[in-house]
Amino acid sequence: MGFKASSLYFKPPTDLQRRIQLSLRKAAKAEAAPRVMPKWWLSFAAPIAAAVIVVLSLVPLLTGPSADDLLAREVISSHVRSLMANHLADVPSSDQHTVKPWFNGKLDFSPPVEDLAEKGFRLAGGRLDYLENRSVAALVYQRQKHFINLFIWPSGSDSDVGTKAVSRQGYNLFYWTKSGMTYWAVSDLSKSELQEFVQLVQDPVSAKLQALKRTITSRYLSGIPVASETTYLAAVERNFIPFSGFPVPSFAVPVHLS
Repeated sequence: MGFKASSLYFKPPTDLQRRIQLSLRKAAKAEAAPRVMPKWWLSFAAPIAAAVIVVLSLVPLLTGPSADDLLAREVISSHVRSLMANHLADVPSSDQHTVKPWFNGKLDFSPPVEDLAEKGFRLAGGRLDYLENRSVAALVYQRQKHFINLFIWPSGSDSDVGTKAVSRQGYNLFYWTKSGMTYWAVSDLSKSELQEFVQLVQDPVSAKLQALKRTITSRYLSGIPVASETTYLAAVERNFIPFSGFPVPSFAVPVHLS
């Protein structure tokens, strides 16, 4: 006897399939519907978001400017003050051997003073100034009608720090640490010209050697003997002897070059 003929057989209603499908669709819609946050949460969300924005905007103010930024402001103020007060130099002189010894007894260090006139940066003098809560040396150089203040003081550390550049209030600044000394150069010169000056300050021997080369060339073209100068220059460039300036020292002639 077949199953359909059995008394257990039940014929489903004709609309059962339709009702099952409708129930499934309603269940799917209920699961997909987004959860609605309670209204009381919205009353807290707006103030919290506003508070976060305020805190984030105050972070730069709370941290404050860096030490370098504060020092850059001091350097610019000292530079501007020296120009406004017409007090660029306590010892106005283009002679490095006049400017350098003037600082003796006035500072607890001896600032290096270089004559860069042949490279277009004339030494105009020096003065005492005050930066970072201490007395510092201020060397003044001139490039055409532009003045450069080069501030120098002991760094308190033997480690060198590479050159950094910033621009503030229309002025360009370069600063670095070398051989236990901190240097800050500031001027309204273009960045490229001030960078040229900085490179000369950082490597004055190279600048002087270039000047000596020009002198040798000029003398040679004028028919003046330059044997001792040429021998001296070659010895310096090969690191046989230290560079000690110009005129050429008497010991340069007998130097043997192989």
